[in-house]
Amino acid sequence: MAKGVKISFLGGVGEIGKNMYAIECDDDIIVLDAGLGFPDDTMPGIDMVVQDITYLVQNKDKVRGYIITHGHEDHIGALPYVLARVPSAVYGSRLTLALIENKLREHPAVKIKAYAVKPRSVVQIGAFNIEFVHVNHSIAGSFALSITTPMGVIFFTGDYKIDYTAVDGMTTDLARIGEIGRKGVALMMGESTNVERKGHSMSESLVGENLEKFFVSGKERRLFVSQFASNVHRLQQLLDLSVKFNRKVAFCGRSMINVSDAALKIGELKAKPENIIDITHVANYKDGEVLIILTGSQGEERSALVRMSTGDFNKIQIGVNDTIILAAGAIPGNESSVNKVVNNLIQCGAEVIYEELHEIHASGHAKEDEMKLMLNLVNPQFFVPVHGEYKHLKKHGELAERMGISRRNIILPDLGDCLELTVNNLKRVGCIPSGSVLVDGTGAGSADSSVLRDRQILAEDGICVIGIGFDSKTGAVITGPDIITRGLLYSDELLEHMDEARACVLESIKTNEINLAKDDVGDIRNIIRRDVQAFFQKTVKRRPMVIAMLQGNS
Repeated sequence: MAKGVKISFLGGVGEIGKNMYAIECDDDIIVLDAGLGFPDDTMPGIDMVVQDITYLVQNKDKVRGYIITHGHEDHIGALPYVLARVPSAVYGSRLTLALIENKLREHPAVKIKAYAVKPRSVVQIGAFNIEFVHVNHSIAGSFALSITTPMGVIFFTGDYKIDYTAVDGMTTDLARIGEIGRKGVALMMGESTNVERKGHSMSESLVGENLEKFFVSGKERRLFVSQFASNVHRLQQLLDLSVKFNRKVAFCGRSMINVSDAALKIGELKAKPENIIDITHVANYKDGEVLIILTGSQGEERSALVRMSTGDFNKIQIGVNDTIILAAGAIPGNESSVNKVVNNLIQCGAEVIYEELHEIHASGHAKEDEMKLMLNLVNPQFFVPVHGEYKHLKKHGELAERMGISRRNIILPDLGDCLELTVNNLKRVGCIPSGSVLVDGTGAGSADSSVLRDRQILAEDGICVIGIGFDSKTGAVITGPDIITRGLLYSDELLEHMDEARACVLESIKTNEINLAKDDVGDIRNIIRRDVQAFFQKTVKRRPMVIAMLQGNS
C-alpha cells in the first residue's frame, strides 16, 4: 500500500509560464506539462527560461511519462531540454504531439515515444489511471486530467474556458466532469490566470462574427490578421471567411507556418490547397483577393508584422489600402511593444484594428463565473490553485473558500513545494530543488550565473578596457595606460574624463606600490579594477565592467 501521493511544483506557481508538476506514488512519477517561460528585461540575450529539473534527473528511473494538456509554449516549450536529460513517453492530443514533433526537429538528438490520446480515453501509467477530458481553450486538442491514485482522484483542469458555442462544436465536457465530481475528487488543481476577471469569457464564435464585418467593409482592401499561431479555431474561421469572400490565404511567420502545416496535416485545420498561396505570390493578386495571416501580435522584435511596420520585410510593403487586425490581447508586459507596432503601422498609412476598439479576441482562460462552475462540478475535498502569479493563486483560493471548500483544505503552493495527499489529508512535506535555467543559444545557466550578471553590468554601465605595457625586468610602465570604453561615456564625457581615468590607473599603481613585473597578475587586475570603478562611480555615477590587460616586453 502506498504511503501517500506526492505532488511537486517545478514551475507554474508564483509565475506565468514554466508549467510543470510532478505526481509521485511509490516508484512511479508522472509529469504534467513541461513549458517554458519568457525572459524579462533583467535577462539580456536570454532566449527562454526553463525549469530546474534536478529532482527529475535524480529520479529519472521513476519517471513513467509526460502528460501534456495542450500545445502552447508554456506547456510544451521545455520538452526538448527535459527529454534530453530525462527521457520518457509523452502523451497528448494529435495536435499537441504534432507541435512537439515540429519543435524536436531542431533537436535531432532528442528522441520521442509519443502516444496520441482522444477525449475520454484512459491510460494506465504505473500507479496512475489517467482519463483525458476535453476542455475548450485557445488551442484545439486541450485536456483536463482526471488522475486516479491510491489516495483518491486528482483533477487537474489544465488551461480551460467554458465555450457553449465552440467553433468545432466540441464544448468543454461538463457532463463528464460532473460525473467525476459526483464519484468523489480528493484534490483539484485549478488554473488561475483570469481569476481577477468577473463574468464569463467571450465565445470564440463571436470573434469570428466580428471578424467577418471587416471582410464585408473592406472588400477592396488588403486584409491582414495577426494572432497567436496556435489558435487553430480562429485560423479555421479565417479560412472559412476567405472562401466565403473569395480571398486567397497566405501564412506568414515561422510559427504561423509551422502550426498551420501541422494542423492541416492531421486534419485539425481544413482547407483546399488551391486556396492557400505563398507569401511571395501575394503581389500577383488584387488587394481584395488576399488575406495574410501572420505573427507579431505581441510586438515580437523579429516577427513578420514588426518587420513590415518598419519597412524591413521585402515581400510586403504596408500602404493606405491595408487593413491590419490585431486579433490578440497584449500579454502583460508587452503593451509598449504592441503600441509601437500600432503607431508604426498607422504611420505607414494602414487602418489598424485592435482589441481595445473591437471584440476581435477571446481569451482562452476561464473567468470567475466559469471557475465557480468548475469548482461546483468537481466539488473537491482539497484545492490547490496553479498556473498564475501569487496574487492569482490567492484570489483563486479565496474563491474556492466562498464556494464552500474549507480554508484548511486549501493550500497555495510555492515553487519547489512538495505536498502529500493521503486519505482525508493534504499537507506540505518539504521541498525539492527548483528555480529557473536560462537558455541562450546552445548554452544554459542559472538565473544567478556570472554570465547574466556580466550582461546586466554591460547593459547598464558599459565596459572599460585598460591596456598597459611594462618593462619585464623593472616593472616600469612603458606604454599606456590605453583606455577603450563602450557604453560608458558620452562624447562630451570622453573629452572630460579620459585623461583623468589614465591618471587614476597610474595613481593606483603608485599608491598600492604595485610592481607590474613581480606582483601577482590577478591581484594587480583586481586593484586596478576596484580603483577605476570607484573613479567612474564618483565622476559619472556608473560602475562599468573593467578589464585590465597587462603586457611585459620580452
